[in-house]
Amino acid sequence: MAKQRPTPPRLLKNAASLLLTAAGGWIVYSQLLIDHAVPLPPAVAAERTTFVSARAGQVSYYADRRGSGRPLLLLHSINAAPSVYEVKPLFEHYQGRRPVLALDLPGFGFSERGPRAYSPELYAQTISEFLVREGGEAADVVALSLSSEFVARAALARPALFHSITMISPTGFGVPGGTTPHEYAQRSKIFNRAGKVVAFPPISQPIYDLLTTQASIRYYLSKNLLGEPPADFVEYGYATTHQPGARYAPLAFLSGRLFTWDAITSLYPPLTVPTLVIYDRDPNIRFDMLPGLLSQNQNWRAVQLAPTLGLPHWEKLPETVATLEEFWERAWH
Repeated sequence: MAKQRPTPPRLLKNAASLLLTAAGGWIVYSQLLIDHAVPLPPAVAAERTTFVSARAGQVSYYADRRGSGRPLLLLHSINAAPSVYEVKPLFEHYQGRRPVLALDLPGFGFSERGPRAYSPELYAQTISEFLVREGGEAADVVALSLSSEFVARAALARPALFHSITMISPTGFGVPGGTTPHEYAQRSKIFNRAGKVVAFPPISQPIYDLLTTQASIRYYLSKNLLGEPPADFVEYGYATTHQPGARYAPLAFLSGRLFTWDAITSLYPPLTVPTLVIYDRDPNIRFDMLPGLLSQNQNWRAVQLAPTLGLPHWEKLPETVATLEEFWERAWH
């Protein structure tokens, strides 16, 4: 007599049981066997200092003040494993040439990583607080990806703090028609619900650990680089994600709460500060609405550095520096 095959409901039940067993095993592995206090070296070779932010607590930053001229502030992106290491090529290039600063944004690097209410307003306020604390002349600011939205928000509130803004592969320029009030409301509801799921204490750390294995970090970095990700870049990504409280800010990012979904209407057009966009192809970001903004705002310009995938200063540093220098020369005069 032929052996009876499992029925579809039984197959589904068996698959669900295997998934639950695997998930339970990963949760136990995450809690007992993964080190969440890996030694974290400095991201760049420079003095590191902290200041206290009204909303973000202790905030860390690197500074090299040996050079003269207008200060340059570098801001890393926001993702599952960001750090000042992302802007290391630019920091090292300008060390000794002009005052150069790099901020550990709240929830990352050596900054406080507690379970606070991370939001675009918190990041914008922290950037402004830092520039006020620095005093002196307005800064040239270079921001990666989502941090561009935070800088725009800060510059709208305190334009005198910003001499120029450069956005490298910025978010907020996606598909036309995707930022209507109705879609904005719908996206907010969806991401708020998703945020509650990923922030649920028993599973938040295991979810984050799954996203920040060395293999995962290498994979996601490879999507933003044409070549193989440098081993030291991957290693630093792993170290910075395996710190006490490291999951809180990235999980806020994954929940969607850190995006301003109508940035193309509420943040970017009102900017009066000279602004440069450096872009090409990015697997996670589109620039469909960038040409329209450029045509209506004389203080904006854009340069496409090809071929790059979101981190041009890692693969085309001379071209990136030349683009920045030309832009600053215009902005300064």
